[in-house]
Amino acid sequence: MITNISNRFRISKAPALFFLLAAAGTAVAQPAADTRPPVTSSYTDYRHQVSDDPDKKMVELKSRIPGVVYDLRYATKNNFMNRAMYPPKTRKTFLRVKAATALQAVQEELKEKGLGLKIFDAYRPYAVTVKFWELVKDERYVANPAKGSGHNRGTTVDLTIIQLASREELNMGTGFDNFSDTAHHDFSNLPEDVLQNRILLKTVMEKYGFKAYKDEWWHYSFADSKPYELLDIPFKKLQKRL
Repeated sequence: MITNISNRFRISKAPALFFLLAAAGTAVAQPAADTRPPVTSSYTDYRHQVSDDPDKKMVELKSRIPGVVYDLRYATKNNFMNRAMYPPKTRKTFLRVKAATALQAVQEELKEKGLGLKIFDAYRPYAVTVKFWELVKDERYVANPAKGSGHNRGTTVDLTIIQLASREELNMGTGFDNFSDTAHHDFSNLPEDVLQNRILLKTVMEKYGFKAYKDEWWHYSFADSKPYELLDIPFKKLQKRL
C-alpha cells in the first residue's frame, strides 16, 4: 500500500513516488501491451446506440438531481495531476440514465437528513484516461486504457456528502484523490464520526445499486450487468438533446 503520502499527491512528484515504491519492494503495475478496446468517439454512433437501447442515454446530473453540488476537480488544477484534464470551462457532468436515476434516489434520501451530494467526477472521456495512464501506470489509482474505466462508460461517480444548509463536506478522514491506505474502506484507525460518515455514504449508495471501490471511499460504480460502451465524446457534444 502507498502510505505516508500527502493528502494531495501531485503528479509532478510521481517519479519520486515510484522510486520509493521500488525501494520498498512494492510492485507497480506495468503497462499492458498497447492495445485499445473499442471506443465510441462519434456522437452519431452514440445516438444510434441510444436509439437501440434507451438505457444508454447520458444524463446531465443537475438536470436530474435537484440540489446536487459540483466540484469538478479535473476541470481545475486542484487535483492529483496538478493540471486541468478537462476543458477549463467544463461545468457539467453525466452518467447513464439508470445510474443517474439511482443517484437521484440517493440524494432524495439524504435530503431527509438535511444532507446532499457533492460530485467530484462522473463521466470521463476515454482520452483523459489515456493521459492519466501515461503518467501514473498503477491500476490501483488510474484505469488501464486496455480495459477502460467505469468513468468512461458513464457508470462510475466520485462523490461525497455535504450539509445542505452550509454546503460543508462531512469529514471523511481524507480529501478526494488521497492515495494512501487511510482512504481505503477497510481502514479503521479513524475517529468514530469519520467512520460513521463513510458508513452512511456506503450504505445509502449500496442501497440504490452502487458498488464501492475498496481503495477509495469516494468512488462508486453502478452495478448494472448491461455492457455499456467506452465513450470518448466531448462534454459539449453530450449536452445536445437527442
